[in-house]
Amino acid sequence: MALKSTIYKAKLNVTDMDRHVYQEFPLTIACHPSETELRMMLRILAFAMHACERLEFGRGISTDNEPDLWQKSLTDDIELWIDLGTPEESRIRKACGRAHRVVLYAYGDRSVPVWWSKQEAALKRFDNLRVVQISDDSLKALSTLASSNMSLQSVIEEGQVIFSSAEHDALIELALTVLKP
Repeated sequence: MALKSTIYKAKLNVTDMDRHVYQEFPLTIACHPSETELRMMLRILAFAMHACERLEFGRGISTDNEPDLWQKSLTDDIELWIDLGTPEESRIRKACGRAHRVVLYAYGDRSVPVWWSKQEAALKRFDNLRVVQISDDSLKALSTLASSNMSLQSVIEEGQVIFSSAEHDALIELALTVLKP
C-alpha cells in the first residue's frame, strides 16, 4: 500500500514591503512522503515571496509536468513557474518555454555551486529565468517553524525575509544569494 501525503495547514500573513502586498492566505499543503519538512517550508517561503490570489501549489514532487508553484492567467497562460532544487537544464528549458517568468529556488550549500558551474552557460540564454540560492542555515531556521497547523507571519523588505510563528523566528537573506544567469 502506497504511503499518503501528510496534510499541513497554514495561515500565512504576508507583509511584502517591496511589492506592497499585505494579505493573509489560508494554505493547505500536501507533503509527499518523499518530501522533507524542510523542502515543504521552502515551498511556503516561495509562496510568500510571490504571494497573490492566483498563485497555487502544483500537484507535488511526483508530478513531472508541473512546477512546485505556479500562477496562471485567466486565459490559462502560465505567468509564473516556480521550482525548487537543482533540476536538469531540460526541465528549466521547458519551463522557460511555457511560462512568462520562471524562478528557481536552489538549495544545498554543497551541491548548488557544483550544479551552477555545470548549468550556468546553458541557463544564461533564458531572459525569463531567475535563480535564487537559499542557504542551508536559512532552511534549517525556516524548518523550525513547521507544524501540522501553522500560523506564520512573513515580512519581506529589501531582499530580506523574516518568517515567524508564536515560538520561533527565521531570518532569510536573499539579496546576497541571487545567482543571475
